[in-house]
Amino acid sequence: MSRLEQQLTFILEIDKLKTVLRQTLLTDMSRRENTAEHSWHLAVMGMLLTEYAIEPVDVLRAIKMVLVHDIVEIDAGDTFAYDTAGYTDKDDREQRAADRIFGLLPEEQGREFRELWAEFEARQTAESKYANALDRLQPLLHNWKTEGGTWRIHNVTKPAVLRRMEPVKIGMPEVYVVVKKIIEDACRVGWIAE
Repeated sequence: MSRLEQQLTFILEIDKLKTVLRQTLLTDMSRRENTAEHSWHLAVMGMLLTEYAIEPVDVLRAIKMVLVHDIVEIDAGDTFAYDTAGYTDKDDREQRAADRIFGLLPEEQGREFRELWAEFEARQTAESKYANALDRLQPLLHNWKTEGGTWRIHNVTKPAVLRRMEPVKIGMPEVYVVVKKIIEDACRVGWIAE
């Protein structure tokens, strides 16, 4: 295949993200969001919230990360944040998916996307800490807006939500103050199980 053919093949392949449903409800509660919508939402958040990152970030790199990090869900599926059993083989499923999907691209572009994905997963750089904080913040905001949304549906506990929000505490501590208040309020009204 030519370079352009490889790129077009990849572009068509990632359209499948629109069919991967997440547990997160849209804020109007009409349906669950898909992974492509989630990625777009994170990219806009990444442009808006950089002033709250704990350290300076390359915004473009962080946006690239949030746009690329869930592409593996085309093959691996979306593992619900609070599904502990689903996490037992998540890494293996996602590694295989990354090999196949990023392998559709011309070599240097496939390598770049794979490296962005790996950097996001490792949570070591300023950009990956910021991107992970955004990734955790977005569904929390949806659950808050939908009166507990998936927290209520799945009877999620406060300790589980606090663990899930650790990347926000690390990457955007100023925003974590608001996150803690949302969690406390959600517990008070019964949206999160104590």
